[in-house]
Amino acid sequence: MTGKKQKILIAISAAAILALALIIPQTRLFKPSLGARMARMTVKLYLAPAFASEDFVQNVRNRLENISMLALLPPGTSVEEISIGDMKADWICASGVDPKIKKAILYLHGGGFLAGSRNTHREMVVRISKASGIPALVPEYRRAPEHKFPAALDDCLAAYRWLLAQGYTPKNIAIGGDSAGGCLTVMTLLSLRDAGTPLPGAAFLISPLTDAVNFDGESIKTKDGIDPWFNPKDMPRHLGLFTDNYNIKSPLLSPVRQNLAGLPPLLIHVGTDEILLSDSTRLAERAKKAGVDATIRVWDGMWHVFQSFAVIIPEARDAIEEIGEFLKKRI
Repeated sequence: MTGKKQKILIAISAAAILALALIIPQTRLFKPSLGARMARMTVKLYLAPAFASEDFVQNVRNRLENISMLALLPPGTSVEEISIGDMKADWICASGVDPKIKKAILYLHGGGFLAGSRNTHREMVVRISKASGIPALVPEYRRAPEHKFPAALDDCLAAYRWLLAQGYTPKNIAIGGDSAGGCLTVMTLLSLRDAGTPLPGAAFLISPLTDAVNFDGESIKTKDGIDPWFNPKDMPRHLGLFTDNYNIKSPLLSPVRQNLAGLPPLLIHVGTDEILLSDSTRLAERAKKAGVDATIRVWDGMWHVFQSFAVIIPEARDAIEEIGEFLKKRI
């Protein structure tokens, strides 16, 4: 075989291997999909150890930022940095979405109140913007341990009121968030309601934490060892950074235990394989009892915020499409 033919054969083989590497994880022949299994392993081997480490705050921040750099934004995505007082925020608009439309998603990123950022959640928020046809505002709220409760909540409220000041009507705004961002979403809704501020038209929660001080959900025990992200024994140490080792006393730190009446329609997504499963099921149950239009979707075989791996998980893309349809109907 000539050198030229050999190079061509190598190039074809490399292209075939790359194609298979991209295609195989997307197949739906297996449940959970191969992509889901690959992502789960990434969580277990790379991300989860950071939460159990001694210097866990910096380690979690670094690893979330590092892995987010692997997710490229689709062509045509618009990301504009703005300021809301002293707080930075991103306006994110997916390709094909009208940036001038007077509708908005206020997205509150997760990260245990101590990590996560506009960067770590940008790719997932772009997908939500695309699925819903609505631009999204992602504030860089203050994080623990540098800033305790209620600093993050105050920033989320400021972002919502900023949207109102820009002429967005409440019914054309949705608030959403994942994990600790889901907790901040419920906190924000309750704070707005109690202050007499008009509430948004809808809210969606992805694997939300709904109680930052009581760890008594059934799944905290039953999903221990199944959840690839978290060990229940680490939760008090992590969340204590937000609550000043539980010296801060506020009913809002346990939003699931509050009166939920009057909240807008809710969509809750959660996986079967996460210790926070009970946080979601209890919130849905109590919201319905309070007269709230609440829908919960439990994804079989999925874990905490699996939607953030939509680039290789077909189930995650299905979930984001479902969120998009919910927002199209409500906003």
